[in-house]
Amino acid sequence: MSERVKVKKKSPAPVAAAKADAALPALGIKGMLRWAWTQLTSMRTALFLLLLLAVAAVPGSLFPQRPANPSIVTQYIKDNPDYGKVLDALQLYDVYSSAWFSAIYLLLFVSLIGCVVPRAIAHFKAMRSQPPRTPKRLSRLPEYGTLVIPADAGIPASDAINGAAGLLRKRGYRVDVRDADGARPSIGAERGFAKEVGNLIFHTSLIGVLVSVALGGLFGYSGQRILVEGDTFVNTLVGYDQFTPGTNFQSGQLEPYSIQLNKFDITFDRESQGKFGQPIDFSAAVTTKENPDAPARDETLKVNDPITLGGTSIYLTGNGYAPVVTVRDGDGNVSMQGPVVAKLQGDNYYSSVVIKVPDAAPDQLGFVGFFLPTAFITPEGVSFSADPELFNPQLTLNSYYGDLGLDNGAPQNVFELDVEDLTPLNARNLDAGGITLTPGASYTLPDGKGSISFDGVKRYIGVDIHHNPGQAYALAFALLAVAGLILSLYINRRRVWVRTGTHEDGRTMVEYGLLARGEDHRLAAEAAALKGLFATEWQLEPESPDASQQTPSSERDNNAGSPTPAGPAGPEKDQ
Repeated sequence: MSERVKVKKKSPAPVAAAKADAALPALGIKGMLRWAWTQLTSMRTALFLLLLLAVAAVPGSLFPQRPANPSIVTQYIKDNPDYGKVLDALQLYDVYSSAWFSAIYLLLFVSLIGCVVPRAIAHFKAMRSQPPRTPKRLSRLPEYGTLVIPADAGIPASDAINGAAGLLRKRGYRVDVRDADGARPSIGAERGFAKEVGNLIFHTSLIGVLVSVALGGLFGYSGQRILVEGDTFVNTLVGYDQFTPGTNFQSGQLEPYSIQLNKFDITFDRESQGKFGQPIDFSAAVTTKENPDAPARDETLKVNDPITLGGTSIYLTGNGYAPVVTVRDGDGNVSMQGPVVAKLQGDNYYSSVVIKVPDAAPDQLGFVGFFLPTAFITPEGVSFSADPELFNPQLTLNSYYGDLGLDNGAPQNVFELDVEDLTPLNARNLDAGGITLTPGASYTLPDGKGSISFDGVKRYIGVDIHHNPGQAYALAFALLAVAGLILSLYINRRRVWVRTGTHEDGRTMVEYGLLARGEDHRLAAEAAALKGLFATEWQLEPESPDASQQTPSSERDNNAGSPTPAGPAGPEKDQ
């Protein structure tokens, strides 16, 4: 009868009791701060903040932004009273200057600095340090090979190691020769430090881009101005139709340059059927002066070809017609005279016209209508523009009198006239009818309110003026970032070790191994190249099995318990 042996299991109670009694030390304030800093400066956090910054910028394209056009934001809130004020409280109309967007921006800035500085210090130390020591078993490396130098070649182990060191130096390796006069000299070589340098350049350039963008937001400005032929723009605050300053903008930053529009030429398509009458070329002849005492220069302003003056870039962004009118009041005095900018509304430069005459007496006058470069009337009596050129210009207006609301100081859109509190004088639904004028014609207003004449037509252009002191730096850092990224992607960090020794029969035995830091698909090609260079240096025949042999990775014996293959001097001994 067999005897059963009972194995008594240890009770887990002591282990559980020990775990229950164990107490983790408290982090404390310093520990918590250190942990928070470690989390913030990790690369994972930096990438997350970069993605979060991109997501946070999305509302800036979904909702109107107050810095770009305050009136549109005000109208948007009026049109959406249920949630318009909520969005305003969340700063969604001022996304790029909001507290939450700035917080993400600053956290990303700090995170990148916290990532780059320690890595730069560590890489600097690595570049100054010697390559890693020669491994005991080179046969365990991903790429491994051996060469045998015949005894009659007269190349001892020390000469072979020095020759290998020279070849590696020529290939850009940083070489350290170990135990050169010993029985088994070796080499530790390393190259590819530019990979980490490129990585650091990339991340440092991202910081530079952030700083450049912040510099432009703090000290830059932008503005718009409409220039009619013959008008001059002087770079002062009052000279802008619309001005958007940076956070720390000072009026003293404005350089006192001037630009005068002499003539604007536009070419229309007169050949193709589908795009007949479409504009195909714009050209504005201007006269510029860097300052009041500087000589005048004639320049040409074109689309996508800006003029640079006083550190600002001036872009051509729009154009149209400006009818020249003269308005006389009821006393026969000239109350308004000059070009009136017509706002484009439809095809063939169909444009709306608003004329405000606050200086007319005894009542202020207002006109609303449209301008047609080439006027045609349909059988139904509807006027339209048949061509963008001035073949048959026509000005059609309705007139009003009353308080225009300009005296109370409230800002108004120059392209809109609120007629709710005005009394109509001319309109199609009134007995007096509407006003239709051709160049050179005039019209006397009803009730002795005055007259209006259509004197001619001028062209106008719209220009955007931008000053961004960080723009050039942002471009330079962006190019550096691309260059750093290319370096980090196409340069590989590699290490090479070579060990030599003398066999008992006088042959010099050489073994070498390669290791990549990270993924390197070209490591095998590098090993083959080194093998060829070594064979050429020592005048060996690579095809001869006695002169050279390469051990495939798949056939190596990496079992520590297995016999070690013969090394350079017989059985390999650990160093």
